[in-house]
Amino acid sequence: MNKKRIISLMAIAALTGTTIFSAVPAFAESTGAKDADGNWVKEEATITLGMGATASNTGMEAVMELAEETLGITIEKVIVPEGEDLDNWLKTNLASGSAPDIISYNTGAQLKSLNPSEYFADLSGYDFVDNLDGSFIEAASVDGKLYGVPAGSSQAGAIFYNKAIYEEYGLEIPKTWDEFIANCDVLKEAGETAIIGSYAEKWTTQVPLLADNYNVVTAVPDFPAEFEAGDAKYATTPEALRSWEKLEQSAQYFNSDYMATSYDDGCDMIVNGDGAHWIMLTQAFSNIVDLYGDEVNNIGVFAMPGDDADTNGLTVWMPGALIANKNAENLDAVLRFLDFFVSTEAMDAYTGAQSVNGPMCVKGYELPESTPEAIRVDLQKYFDEGNTAPAMEFMCSVKGSNCPSICQELGSGQTTAEEAAAKYDDDCYKMAVQLGIDWDN
Repeated sequence: MNKKRIISLMAIAALTGTTIFSAVPAFAESTGAKDADGNWVKEEATITLGMGATASNTGMEAVMELAEETLGITIEKVIVPEGEDLDNWLKTNLASGSAPDIISYNTGAQLKSLNPSEYFADLSGYDFVDNLDGSFIEAASVDGKLYGVPAGSSQAGAIFYNKAIYEEYGLEIPKTWDEFIANCDVLKEAGETAIIGSYAEKWTTQVPLLADNYNVVTAVPDFPAEFEAGDAKYATTPEALRSWEKLEQSAQYFNSDYMATSYDDGCDMIVNGDGAHWIMLTQAFSNIVDLYGDEVNNIGVFAMPGDDADTNGLTVWMPGALIANKNAENLDAVLRFLDFFVSTEAMDAYTGAQSVNGPMCVKGYELPESTPEAIRVDLQKYFDEGNTAPAMEFMCSVKGSNCPSICQELGSGQTTAEEAAAKYDDDCYKMAVQLGIDWDN
């Protein structure tokens, strides 16, 4: 392979570290961004937005420019630290009252650590919230209060498949794990690589486990909360242990050189038909588009199957959120901008300037035709049908640091599913202790 792209830090960061409810009350409040006829109101104002220096912000900047033109709101960028440094910076500046008016921050468990009720505006009562995807609302809420709007596109953990191989062997998209394994058996018997293993980059080994979370929480909705409390474990919860069993069963179908196969190699193999399936985060589509252009449409994608075809659904990594500082000098303008940000006009500006890794978390929004069909059609249907759930890290603050190593041991046959699950439970116990959570080990 002579075309390479360095894996982004975002790819690793996405892997560190369901009951859907509505945050919209019966009588929702308007932000005043539109008049009685539904037209945007232009009223001059200046607000600040904190963002990192290295992240791709072309989509955000396109919306900021449009907001100034449409709403009269000028958004001044404030460059903030990234990664772990951002947490400390935010806590210090929120406490001192010097934080930006809008903050771009993670959804899920990390949001809870910032004590959002003290510093951030509760968006639950505003009418624009009804446009947001239910899984995003869940991930961006703490104690039933919504604190942000989606700052970009989602991504999913799913199974990529090569369309030409599926057509050649007359295979159907599987709705259950047994159907998926049956497809893999057909391919293995024909001498094909049924599943691509890209174990040269250890972080990729955990994707099958994490991508199965929809099936876990559909079967046991309370599992994330019970796991965080230490009252449930992977090794002793059959529906959660099943995720480890799937990873164990997959290994027999890997390419022979899976330990030396990199993430970029996996992109190459799935596009060119050197492997039929790859269980991966859909952020890989950006890499594939960069390397192969329109050949990205050689690939389709489907959700990690469970054991019941009637509960087929997708595990989603939610985007970060734009969060309103409730002490902002011009909070009204901040709320008007957030209302505008999740409008069709703003979404068009965003997706016209920046490629996406998954559907936008805005109901009814149609991605442009230039978006890979696997995202625009295959993934979008799960969102449209409401068959999504957040990844475990958005529902539980406890994640062991050794997950990739444990998954690599399992996928390479050094341990069993039961042993790996128990080892991961022990690893999470250490994290729970660090977080001050009273776990029963």
